[in-house]
Amino acid sequence: MKTVETYEPTGVLKPVDDNIWIVDGPIEHMQQFGLSLPFPTRMTVIRLRDDNLFIHSPVRADENLYAAIEALGRVAHLVSPNKIHYAAMGLWAACYPEAVCWASPGVRERAAKHRIAVPFSADLQDAPPPDWAGEIDQLIFRGSRFMDEVVFFHKASATLILADLIENFEAGKISLPMRFLVRLGGNLDPDGKLSLDLRLTFTGRRRQACRCYERMMAWHPERIILAHGRWYRQNGTQELRRAFRWLGCEGGRAAQNP
Repeated sequence: MKTVETYEPTGVLKPVDDNIWIVDGPIEHMQQFGLSLPFPTRMTVIRLRDDNLFIHSPVRADENLYAAIEALGRVAHLVSPNKIHYAAMGLWAACYPEAVCWASPGVRERAAKHRIAVPFSADLQDAPPPDWAGEIDQLIFRGSRFMDEVVFFHKASATLILADLIENFEAGKISLPMRFLVRLGGNLDPDGKLSLDLRLTFTGRRRQACRCYERMMAWHPERIILAHGRWYRQNGTQELRRAFRWLGCEGGRAAQNP
């Protein structure tokens, strides 16, 4: 059976723009329909003006990656963007006990349910905290009955950072069972988007989601970093509009789904 092809090299810093990097992480597995489905992971690192580091959705790391990260600055913020992106945070917190572990809506409860210890000490809100308010904007993308996601916008590089609101899996990099589910879910490259099962959780709440989408569009992102699959190095605003067309926000259609 074909396994996932990673985005080589993994576990190393890859520059996106000044003071922002990605790290393609190891393969993780999702349990669904009795199958263990492998998928790629990615985290984002931002160096703030005070040389503190903001780490979005930390992936499992080795000593070489920790050393490369430490060469950039002080690990100060470990960020869970939604309640299913937190599994490696406890490992990072053990290495950097002075870092603040930022909780997304619902993640504390989910981590406790799965008995995964993460020392969350602060909660993400719609507005950015003073720690990064001048450099990174944010909002809680609401409307789903299952999961809210906190999205971030790095102002200097015009980069939008998402976890699961867009997934863009490349057919050649996923297993055959995963490819079938991704085609069914509608989040196969080049038409990546939110998966169908999560789109359905917005039923009856699309007006609320549209307000969040419009705020993201107002940022005019030039690129979009994704946690899973091929990310968008250019034409970010156009890709955002394409990926969220399922909401029907533009042209007033969202009013039919208050």
